[in-house]
Amino acid sequence: MGFIDVIKARAKANKKTIVLPETEDRRTYEAAAQILAEGVADIILVGSEEAVKAGSEGLDISGATIVDPAKSDRTQAYIDKLVELRQKKGMTPEQAKDILLNQYLYYGVMMVKMGDADGMVSGACHSTADTLRPCLQILKTKPGTKLVSAFFVIAVPNCEYGADGTFIFADSGLNQNPTPDELAAIAASSAESFELLVEKEPIVAMLSHSTKGSAKHADVDKMVEATRIAKEEHPELKLDGEFQFDAAVVPSVGASKAPGSEVAGKANVLVFPDLDAGNIGYKIAQRLAKAEAYGPITQGIAAPVNDLSRGCSAEDIVGVVAITAVQCMAAEK
Repeated sequence: MGFIDVIKARAKANKKTIVLPETEDRRTYEAAAQILAEGVADIILVGSEEAVKAGSEGLDISGATIVDPAKSDRTQAYIDKLVELRQKKGMTPEQAKDILLNQYLYYGVMMVKMGDADGMVSGACHSTADTLRPCLQILKTKPGTKLVSAFFVIAVPNCEYGADGTFIFADSGLNQNPTPDELAAIAASSAESFELLVEKEPIVAMLSHSTKGSAKHADVDKMVEATRIAKEEHPELKLDGEFQFDAAVVPSVGASKAPGSEVAGKANVLVFPDLDAGNIGYKIAQRLAKAEAYGPITQGIAAPVNDLSRGCSAEDIVGVVAITAVQCMAAEK
């Protein structure tokens, strides 16, 4: 089975409840119909019954729970909790009510906060900032995590590199120009995510345009320092750098450019120096190598909430919901 088929099987075995708040988008309904048909997760759709009926015309979403914020008996509890969480920022009951009745992403996050849903997936028609803002305001960061970051799971067909063609690319969705400390945190979180989702040992490469000092530049220095910090803070990880991409993933190139490294030529977790590199890299793999790209998956939030690319398909949403469900299982532990 391919990566996403394995993830779906794991999700089906321990079904979780995922809220999809973007009921203004047809792809949400197409995904919900497929998720319910396959038994991947239980689905909550946020919106009025009339809007959901109109938006899902021709699709079987009869197994979904529809929650209308204007009518739900849980809405007042969400208003009260939002005021409590944001009172230091001046939140009033009137403002909280207006937000929850009109911004369904906030409503979905409150469902997760209050235990009425296990996780949320959004971003098909909202920016990453709009998706993550309510998460950071309401759910906060996971204990012990320095930084919220984002990654893509990349599954390249007929590929002998990585974990049978499966990689994590990080950060490819959130942090614009991370510092060495932040890169070390991204590396640690990404290794943990790889182990959870791929169920194989993470082998982490810190990427650059230089391999082991082959180039001199402040950008190279940043990755050298990030590697030093990550090794010091996480000696248990197989982690090394700085590497050019080919030295990180191709065994013959790794052996030539970085002899003696236990990571060179074997990496499956790739930490990019900045968001430009990570985002460009994953889209090249997706479009030119025909890779499956799932994400941006967030890590470091106190509960599983995941973003989508606005160019996503309904099938992509299904995949991210399955990944989110697996993250929910880990969160329970």
